[in-house]
Amino acid sequence: MVEILFGKLALPKEGVLVLPVGEDLPLTGEAAMLDESLEGALSNAMQAAEFKGKAGQNLNIYGVRPYKRVLLVGAGKEDAPRRAELLGAAIASSLSKEKEAAILTHGFTAKQAAEIGLGARLRSYKFDKYRTTQKPDEKAKLKKLTFLTGAPKDAEAAWESAGAVATGVEFTRDLVTEPANELYPAEFAERLEGLKKLGLKIEVFGQKELEKLGFGALLSVSQGSVHEPRMVVMQWLGASGNGDKKGAKKPKDPLVFVGKGVTFDTGGISLKPAAGMEDMKWDMAGAGTVSGLMAALAGRKAKVDAVGLVGLVENMPSGSATRPGDVVKSYAGKTVEILNTDAEGRLVLADVLYYAQEQFAPKFMVNLATLTGAIIVGLGHEYAGLFSNNDELVSKLVESGNAVGEKLWRMPLAKEGEAYDKELDSAIADVKNIGGGRAGGSITAAQFLQRFVNTTPWAHLDIAGMAWGTKDAGVNPKGATAFGVRLLDNFARGFEG
Repeated sequence: MVEILFGKLALPKEGVLVLPVGEDLPLTGEAAMLDESLEGALSNAMQAAEFKGKAGQNLNIYGVRPYKRVLLVGAGKEDAPRRAELLGAAIASSLSKEKEAAILTHGFTAKQAAEIGLGARLRSYKFDKYRTTQKPDEKAKLKKLTFLTGAPKDAEAAWESAGAVATGVEFTRDLVTEPANELYPAEFAERLEGLKKLGLKIEVFGQKELEKLGFGALLSVSQGSVHEPRMVVMQWLGASGNGDKKGAKKPKDPLVFVGKGVTFDTGGISLKPAAGMEDMKWDMAGAGTVSGLMAALAGRKAKVDAVGLVGLVENMPSGSATRPGDVVKSYAGKTVEILNTDAEGRLVLADVLYYAQEQFAPKFMVNLATLTGAIIVGLGHEYAGLFSNNDELVSKLVESGNAVGEKLWRMPLAKEGEAYDKELDSAIADVKNIGGGRAGGSITAAQFLQRFVNTTPWAHLDIAGMAWGTKDAGVNPKGATAFGVRLLDNFARGFEG
């Protein structure tokens, strides 16, 4: 983890110096003073290299005493969306071989300086936990970035919130990146219990408790695995003033977030093809996101009541596994005919969603899941699918996603008895877990979830195409993206007093 510090706006005495430069703008402030003292060496180098300050451009200048090197980084246009955090990501990427550096932030506010730090912190994330044979030049070297600003105390105050969000994102990325032999339901739950130190109230339900509650849909997914399931309920009562107290009361009109946590998905008896199955370690990304979100809300002491619930299972084929054609009874009392055991995430969510409504009476309820490959066919890796029964909630989520670069695209959701919904009618039970064909698979999956939602304003985010990145992009290095943590943190800010 890169340490982010803030200092007084002045030229440092040594080391690596970073100068952000706006598009088609001259050097200003301390950078201009340095250029003047060097008789125009910096501006001459910019002209020779045709460096225009465009986003994505950078220019290294060596031999500028007393600095090891001076790095000019394009800051792009002043009105560009997410300019500060994307600048931070570009800085971190350009400094991967350095241990530390100082960045002049002349022309940026204290809040923007913190946003640059956030982008740098997020982009510099590495998961090297299991690597033992790395060569020195392969290891992450960047340890400290100091942002020099005109109001360092204000920047530090802004960083308290931004840093907590970064920690939540990193927590999610760690969970999603872990291999399934290390992160199974019981281990996942144990890691979440560690969040108690942030002031979260944590409640863990094991096999016996879930059986007693009647979580027949969730339990049908886990019954083929040697790893028993868990449901974890995390409460942050920031609006009620009970966030740091033991024995806090139930939240009032909370925001409720539910995550699918299939720590490994073989497909069960409806076995997946071998090619690419290793990716199914991150079929718990929805639960990972909810976990990181709750850590972020607690870490920044958000003045909002929020509840996060995650259903944690492993879906394995064995002599005890659920068979295609089996009928189970859900927590809601509805019976489900399971025609395909690889449509398992919706079974987990069905029980947890219904429990969440019954126990917490949410103001809004949002679930996240790597639910269908069909959403990737429809939207690729640019948008997550958004399904909802409430226009106001859709508007708030889309706006929040756009603000942080986590985009959502609304998909159709039919009312009860309409075409998409009718595809889930079973001949022998209340509902079947898949539609009649492959067409519209992400929609019929959402329709299934809607059958377990009452009148609560609810949204389902299918993040299958967004949970894992195959290349560096923006503030996300290759790998787990933690898609949804920042989106939902931004969403929650709209309800803080």
